Amino acid sequence: MAGTRRNEPKGRKALEAGQVPRAAAESRLRAETIEGYNRHVNPYVVRALSAASLDIIETSREGARVWDADGTCYIDCATGAGIFNCGRRNPEIAARLKAALERADMGSWLSLMPERARLAKKLAEIAPGRLQYSFFTCGGGEAVDTAIKLARGYTGKSRIVAMRNGYHGVTGFALPATGREVYKSPFEPLAPGFVHIPYNDLRALEDALDEDTAAVIMETVQGEGGIVVPDDGYLPAVRRLCDERSVLLILDEIQTGLGRTGKMFGCENWGVAPDIMCLAKALSGGMIPISAAIYTPEIADFFIANPFIHINSFGGTALACTAALAAIEYIETNDLPRHAAAMGDRLRRGLREVAAGYPELAREVRGIGLMNGIEYCDESIGPRMSLQLKRNGVLSIYTFNNPKVVRIMPPLVITAAEVDAVVEAFDRAMAAVRAQGI
Repeated sequence: MAGTRRNEPKGRKALEAGQVPRAAAESRLRAETIEGYNRHVNPYVVRALSAASLDIIETSREGARVWDADGTCYIDCATGAGIFNCGRRNPEIAARLKAALERADMGSWLSLMPERARLAKKLAEIAPGRLQYSFFTCGGGEAVDTAIKLARGYTGKSRIVAMRNGYHGVTGFALPATGREVYKSPFEPLAPGFVHIPYNDLRALEDALDEDTAAVIMETVQGEGGIVVPDDGYLPAVRRLCDERSVLLILDEIQTGLGRTGKMFGCENWGVAPDIMCLAKALSGGMIPISAAIYTPEIADFFIANPFIHINSFGGTALACTAALAAIEYIETNDLPRHAAAMGDRLRRGLREVAAGYPELAREVRGIGLMNGIEYCDESIGPRMSLQLKRNGVLSIYTFNNPKVVRIMPPLVITAAEVDAVVEAFDRAMAAVRAQGI
């Protein structure tokens, strides 16, 4: 179903396919934005987004949908790799943030902020296992940096075991933990002490751990690696092995956390709790930057000697914590994890039925909850499918570490009708790619 046929925000005229007007103001907005990127931001970002069929100018957002400046409506299945779990421009979270602006600014990192204490308490209540303390930062890479510094500082060991094709960000310690050379080679030498092994391979992990290993870091489900879901026994075995070898387990739940996989946190699908857990993306409902590294009481003792050995000026601001609390409450009140599980089952069932009719194009549909990927038989098909899906009203993107896989990660508020529309668009897009020829 083409996006231009979908319902639009109140006051916006519905548009028929092929009847997408370009008002002078909208056309000017697009031109000004692209010129600004080309001259003052990064011209190569424009080129890359155009190649990925994501060069839209967002003007309206609502639920699972977003509107381009030209009025075209899309179902957002890219969501910044999982930022908008609560939907685009969630009105309840926005209202809480607006109210906070009436009485607060970001706050000083040297002050004791009630909002930060309340959010940390809430995270301790909902987090798995014995996770109790939170260190707040602004982005996912910073949360990973914090986790690795905590692991090294607490254990006094330096070695970090990470996974090939894993992705943890591109900041200081997150970059060497990321498992693809294309991100790292221009910036070498990187921080030493990182070793990479195959994901979902317990024997490789057994062989990699040694007396100087501080931690194992891994995604619960590999996102940029191609939506790789581990075998059922893998994460429990990793947890046991880390306990046996006195190694910390860091789980990166930046994409999988906060309802995405059908549980509040991805690791809960396998009954596993880490020593440190990283959150970001959906933590504020897509309203304002915030991320967190959550850790056990023992690890908190690392700060005894110097409480300010690791700081972040804009991590956990009063405004961000207010939005994050509102987002968590929205997820709980509306039971978004349960909804994600149901809609994810419906989505995979539909995608698999369609993919079965195109065996020369699609190799596998896989995922968990509303974190899903379609693996194609050739790397060229992923970018072409992103284009065809866009033409049929769906925004998607291939995963950065595996271009054969197109990621389908809509907001968790997506309706059954919208899921069916995505499946219908997928069918039309596959037919168009087949007609072009491999």
